[in-house]
Amino acid sequence: MAGRNDKNNPKRFDSVFFWETARRFLDHELPKIRKKSGNTVASYRSSLNTCIDFLEEMKGICRERVCFNDLDRKSLKDYLVWMADIKSWSPKTCNLRLTAARALLSYASEECIDITPLFVSSQTIHSLNVPGGEIRYFEDHQIKALLDAPGREKRSERRNRVLLVLGYDAAMRVGELTGVKVHDLHLNAETPYIRILGKGEKYRSVPLMKKTVQHLRGYLGEFHGDLPEPDAPLFYAATHGVRHGLSDDCIQKVLKKYAEKCRNEGVPMPEDIHFHMVRKTRAMSLYQEGCPLSYIQQMLGHENISTTSGFYAFVTLDTLAKVLEQTNPDGGDAEKNWKDKKISEALYRL
Repeated sequence: MAGRNDKNNPKRFDSVFFWETARRFLDHELPKIRKKSGNTVASYRSSLNTCIDFLEEMKGICRERVCFNDLDRKSLKDYLVWMADIKSWSPKTCNLRLTAARALLSYASEECIDITPLFVSSQTIHSLNVPGGEIRYFEDHQIKALLDAPGREKRSERRNRVLLVLGYDAAMRVGELTGVKVHDLHLNAETPYIRILGKGEKYRSVPLMKKTVQHLRGYLGEFHGDLPEPDAPLFYAATHGVRHGLSDDCIQKVLKKYAEKCRNEGVPMPEDIHFHMVRKTRAMSLYQEGCPLSYIQQMLGHENISTTSGFYAFVTLDTLAKVLEQTNPDGGDAEKNWKDKKISEALYRL
């Protein structure tokens, strides 16, 4: 490629510098300095490898010769089109993968000023529009049925019941639930709470309801004894007598198991459910009850309030219906024109 060995900008065209910088970014900067989780680092690594695949496949650049100059504005725009049109990935996925390339350029520009023009130009690329999706969560009767679904006879069922109750009450991510240790519970505090290790290795404290505290006290007595090990995983399984923490997949299977049980008992459930819906259900319930978004933000562990408001700063049709009915004193059998599809779509526009 012309200019690849340009002596005026050696770092920009230096393949060795590219690979060394990329590895420092992934192996040191993200996990050690920025305290990103293992999942986040893995996502960045996968995204950058995908970008390199694109350069090799579509631009004819050998992997070992890739340099930062190959991540110029035109190449990144072509990369975005390739992901959307050739790979048929969702706009959200395409944008996230582009973000990884921008993040690497940002880090490299801090290491070497020659890379700064590339980073600045990458910031002018418009991301793909992501269609707004409806928040998926459980209705009140559905979440009540789910929390009551585990039986009382089997030990594992009693564990699963407490697992679901705590996950809902504290609005936890599935990875946060698997990572809870016994010492994270503070049930004897004046206001009982749980300390949760969330994204970015940041802790947050969430108060617990009295019923949840009662469930946890009984669970600790049965599953951890009178002298529990503080560092032991709160929820565990035993294989050949050896205790080990539950996996994310295990908890997802627990939820789907009881959702299927509810369906068989006549309680309709959404299709393709996942544990994050439990978290959203708790947050939506608090929002509908008038809890300030700033409080919900703290509970969910969102670093930016816009993340919270983006999810919950609009009402559901059911909530809207109740408000409109309260402001219509005549009520009666008046036709609810606001339920018309076109009108409801207008109401949902930001």
